Amino acid sequence: MLNAFSRILLTSTALAPVGFTYAWVAWTQGMNQSAVLIAGSSAILVLLCVILLYLCKKSLPVSDFQPATIEPADHENTAFLLLYVMPLFTSQFDTLEWKFWIPTVVIFGLITATGYSYHFNPLLGLMGWHFYKTQSPEGVTFVIITKKHLRSPSSKIRVGQLTEYILIDMEK
Repeated sequence: MLNAFSRILLTSTALAPVGFTYAWVAWTQGMNQSAVLIAGSSAILVLLCVILLYLCKKSLPVSDFQPATIEPADHENTAFLLLYVMPLFTSQFDTLEWKFWIPTVVIFGLITATGYSYHFNPLLGLMGWHFYKTQSPEGVTFVIITKKHLRSPSSKIRVGQLTEYILIDMEK
């Protein structure tokens, strides 16, 4: 299982597309230094996400999981997509109240990374991963992150446990 730092890191990588959107807004308004800084930070978040997934697939113990039910969990992306395009509707990049935005984003990240509510990272969706809500035969609900399209709970899945209730498909 991932430790708290890794969960916070995985949560924060979901903000990379938001950063790219803000970088675009800054660039179009002539704030090139801010745009480069934000785009660079976002690129680092993308790289960290890729590295974290790679390390998980290499180091997590593998076990068989037999789902009793499966349903898509990607439907929560609408709120994230709205967050991604919001910067495009701001009148001026330099009028954004960063002293409010930054603590809000940090608090949101910490709450979602340390609680059980987070299980959707749009950046992973862009990388081809899908999210499924599933239930074990014992009735425990998990989220499975996989590159497969799961249609029925008929077969076992080789998984690693990212967090208490999030599993990642370990098959190549």
